[in-house]
Amino acid sequence: MTHVRPALPADVPAVKAVIDAAFHHYIERIGLVPAPMEADHAANVAAGRVFVAPAGAGEPVAGLVVVIPEAGHLYLDTVAVRPDAQGTGLGRALMTWVEQRARDLGLPEVRLLTNAMMWENQKMYERYGYEVTERRLDGPYDRVHYRKRVLNSPPIE
Repeated sequence: MTHVRPALPADVPAVKAVIDAAFHHYIERIGLVPAPMEADHAANVAAGRVFVAPAGAGEPVAGLVVVIPEAGHLYLDTVAVRPDAQGTGLGRALMTWVEQRARDLGLPEVRLLTNAMMWENQKMYERYGYEVTERRLDGPYDRVHYRKRVLNSPPIE
């Protein structure tokens, strides 16, 4: 299992770098900067919302998740993997970690959203058992909302 740990203040530059690298190519496609790139990473780290997966012991951050416990669910705000670590199974491991985190917190489901123009993400979430709950415009963003029940459900295969 991939080692995932809470991000530390010293990780903020790496968190920003991973998110920027993972989302930058979407700017042209969706016509605006993806919301994760504009997040206050230092505040999210300070609030205990960011969890990172280093590439190895002493290595830089290769991937991360931003999660927020809410009433009745764990909200997965961001999942990001450095482009050079994509295709290694790290994204799948992070998604598995998020589902286990929800279970550990006694939360019955994980909710997330993605931009409707990020079709790769939509295919991934559906492959991992997430179901679409709605699609709606939120300001300049056209978003697809997902959820997955995690209590008493098998982990991602």
